[in-house]
Amino acid sequence: MGVAERTEFVPTKIPPRPFRGGGREFKDRSGMNDGGKLMLIACLWLYSLLGAGKSHRFFTGGSESLFYSPPAASTCPSPRRIPTLTCRTPIPRTELVLKQEQEEYRREGITWVHIEYFNNQIICDLVEEPHKGIISILDEACLSVGKVTDVLLLETMDQKLKGHQHYTSRRLNPQDKALSHGEQFRIKHYAGDVTYSIIGFLDKNKDSLFQDFKRLLYNSKDGILSSMWPEGAMDITKTTKRPQTAGTLFKNSMIALVKTLTSKEPHYIRCIKPNDQKSPVIFDPVRIEHQVRYLGLLENTRVRRAGYAYRQKYEKFLHRYKMLSHYTWPNYHAGPAKDGTKLLLEDRGVAHDVEYGKTKIFLRSPQTLFALEQSRSQLLPGIVMLLQKMWRGAIARKRYRRMLAVRRIIEAYRQYRMRKYILQLCKAFKDVKRTRDFGKSTRWPIPPKVLETGVKYLKVIHRRWWAAMILARVPKQDLPQMRIKIAAADALVGKRTSWGFHRDWKGNYLGMISFNSNSGTFTSSVSSLRSKDPFSEILFSCMVRKVNKHNKSADRAILITDTAIFKLNPKNFRAMKSGIPLNMVTGMTVTPGGEQLVIMHVKGGNDFVLSLQSPVNEDLVGEAVGVLRNAFRRKMGGAELPVGVSARPGCSLGNKARNITVEGDAPASKGIPVFRKGAGKTILYSPPASAQ
Repeated sequence: MGVAERTEFVPTKIPPRPFRGGGREFKDRSGMNDGGKLMLIACLWLYSLLGAGKSHRFFTGGSESLFYSPPAASTCPSPRRIPTLTCRTPIPRTELVLKQEQEEYRREGITWVHIEYFNNQIICDLVEEPHKGIISILDEACLSVGKVTDVLLLETMDQKLKGHQHYTSRRLNPQDKALSHGEQFRIKHYAGDVTYSIIGFLDKNKDSLFQDFKRLLYNSKDGILSSMWPEGAMDITKTTKRPQTAGTLFKNSMIALVKTLTSKEPHYIRCIKPNDQKSPVIFDPVRIEHQVRYLGLLENTRVRRAGYAYRQKYEKFLHRYKMLSHYTWPNYHAGPAKDGTKLLLEDRGVAHDVEYGKTKIFLRSPQTLFALEQSRSQLLPGIVMLLQKMWRGAIARKRYRRMLAVRRIIEAYRQYRMRKYILQLCKAFKDVKRTRDFGKSTRWPIPPKVLETGVKYLKVIHRRWWAAMILARVPKQDLPQMRIKIAAADALVGKRTSWGFHRDWKGNYLGMISFNSNSGTFTSSVSSLRSKDPFSEILFSCMVRKVNKHNKSADRAILITDTAIFKLNPKNFRAMKSGIPLNMVTGMTVTPGGEQLVIMHVKGGNDFVLSLQSPVNEDLVGEAVGVLRNAFRRKMGGAELPVGVSARPGCSLGNKARNITVEGDAPASKGIPVFRKGAGKTILYSPPASAQ
């Protein structure tokens, strides 16, 4: 914003005077240029001089109405009047716009076309021209000797301004009935016709405030009052001269103001008052139109539109509209921004309406710019969505990288804890192979949570290794018997008082002559049975006493092979029925005492209720349980056969549930176990005396 001069007008008979040296000045001593010259920023406020308000008065006549606010009715659409000041200020504004346009076209290499616009200088000359203007005619009338009236002044003006196209009166235009004869005249300003009343012009144009009074006020002790009258500092010889008229003072002030404006680089801010009620919700179109006219905005706009409506640097233009062509989106790297702009406009089909400058693109019609903006507005939502998608993707990738980093940190920490625990474990079990119990009593370190499951497997591995080390001391020929004893021990240890662990388990007792005098018959019968019902080996055989569903007991021989269980005739050892496959066995039940009672539960509801017999009175229950469990595990792929221990075991005979009660006080006769019917569904069992 350049330096301007504020001119204040006092609407009285006292001639107005200018405040020289600029308006509201903002001085900063630190803002001096290299040459030491003080830089100023000044503001010129014109609206208070243009529009009527609390600080602006209307007059019914006088020369002041010509300079400030005309008193009579006006053909303008608003009661505001257009003073001479507003006729002066549009001239430098319009010339500044033209100068800027010409300078920019010359700089960019664009051909300049002469622009026609209304030059307000003719109105200013009508008022200010020496010897011919209204102010000169008015001053001449004030200095004339004799009686000069306002009517004579109007007649003189009609004579001298008769041929001027912007001046008229009732005398010059008798058909204009709106003008009063001998009282009013009209000036056609750039913003409209304004009617003035001649009454009081001469009286108000005379300055009756003489220089000696100004000198008196200048010498006041009040600094503000003294600064208001700088003319009082003049030499005494000058104070005797006749004071200048109000019109002359105003004209000189305006000339100085325009000279200051044209010598600086002014920037104009147009202020539009929407209404006279000071309301934020009222918009007065007539009031707005009048302000737009007398502020000179129409002329400035006309000058602008006569050239190119839009101009912009190639870089900014390409950056704003690059999304309109696939040749320039998302970025143009094939050459300078000018080439990218040409390619974009040719692709959009508007190259005929543009001019290419050295650094800027010029668009002639606003429709082209509006079309580009509309196309850009349609594409912006998609671009915004693309940016959102890319940004969300970037955030997601960043979050994912953080998750990976956290996961790597967790994995590294877990590996550290695992390594630390493994080292502790290695230290604890370093020499367990040399110990007596192979580390069975060694205390395991507390594992981290990540290794709790793994440590369970390690303990299983250690137990298996420990078992392997224990079994390594056992001869190989005793390993099969050891496995059977282990299977029996899992089911009977702590539940049965005696189960024959300390003796040598033979298995096929009926095939041994020491236990069976008819072992040859047994062997031949088993060979015949093997051909009918194939099996690989005999696991267990002995004489038994069994009971059926009718509570009748009988002697039988039991044969357990790797595939089935057979009941044999005790005399010829032939199978009485087909063997029961091992997969039909559902469990076993034994008593907790020394009784040789064994119940084999099978599918179909008809269990084997047996009392094992040995000629040497050995406990065969543990061996029978171990053999059957071991064979069942191999047959069923590792499944365990349930074994129950009960003092009053239950069974199913003929699909009927029965309970067996052991009679300890009723020994069997002749060393043979006895089964007999009891009360209800109870079967009474009396073991041999040696088994109690």
